[in-house]
Amino acid sequence: MTDIDKLLGAESESLLCHSCQTIPRDMLHLPGPDYVDRVLAEKDLKPGVLRSFQTIMNSGRLAGTGYVSILPVDQGVEHSGGASFAPNPIYFDPAKIVDLAIEGGCNAVASTLGVLGSVARRYAHKIPFLVKINHNEMLTYPTLYDQTLFASVDQAFDMGAIAVGATIYYGSEESRRQIQEISDAFQQAHELGMVTVLWAYLRNPAFKVEGHDYHTAADLTGQANHLASTLEADIVKQKQAEGNGGYRAVKFGKTHEKVYTELTSDHPVDLVRYQVANCYMGRAGLINSGGASSGEGDLAQAVRTAVINKRAGGMGMISGRKAFQRPMSEGVELLHAIQDVYLSDKVTIA
Repeated sequence: MTDIDKLLGAESESLLCHSCQTIPRDMLHLPGPDYVDRVLAEKDLKPGVLRSFQTIMNSGRLAGTGYVSILPVDQGVEHSGGASFAPNPIYFDPAKIVDLAIEGGCNAVASTLGVLGSVARRYAHKIPFLVKINHNEMLTYPTLYDQTLFASVDQAFDMGAIAVGATIYYGSEESRRQIQEISDAFQQAHELGMVTVLWAYLRNPAFKVEGHDYHTAADLTGQANHLASTLEADIVKQKQAEGNGGYRAVKFGKTHEKVYTELTSDHPVDLVRYQVANCYMGRAGLINSGGASSGEGDLAQAVRTAVINKRAGGMGMISGRKAFQRPMSEGVELLHAIQDVYLSDKVTIA
């Protein structure tokens, strides 16, 4: 098992021993082996969705825990194939992406229509497929930031995928159209018995104020999570909260003083606890992204993110670039280290 204490370093005691005094754990619908029966079964979902969700929960090294570890590789579109795969060119081949997810013990692999479709007959029965149906392509000049549909729910279903994912850039000028598109897509996916996963990201240059970036503020990302849950996303993918006070700094929207005085604190676990609370207190599972690969320190950073997510009441991690922008053996080691956090009895809910 991974030496979690060593990787956390000086933060070990603060992160592992913190007691949450904001939103108590008893108010949350926490992940667990019975999550589908206890939480999902109360929703207006067809039995096929419950089956698909349970299939994801029963896959990989975290099978039977209620937690998920997902490998996402859609960066070939979002950032360009060169920017994504030049550090490790084997991943230009979609089969290698799926191999990494399987060897890494992931619950599912998330990628584009083309990547998963190109190897569907070889792998769709071996690991759950999550097809990302919209993307922000980066070849347009001047660069645009907009999520547009690249695939349909039917295409994902026909290749054997049991889940679809999509991104909405909340706060952007295009967000209203994206909300309508993804609402329709998620309704169709649920009709077909598929799980829905929403990348609930913020995107607006006004969210950067006087040198401070509030795209990861707990109050703003929390509201993005709430909007994602409103679209009946079964799982919400969100960047882990760093800091707070986005509403105050940007001076827009509406909030409440208790968000800052009682429902959050400066502690990382409490900030992410507020993100979980906005996912209907855990009725939609919160998974945090692993962030960009920076080379040295990636393993420690990934474990830190997983510890905060688990202690806050989240459902798991979705980590891509940190895993595939390195030799496969090292990518597998990193994915296993993340999973070890969720397998560890020493990392408890705060």
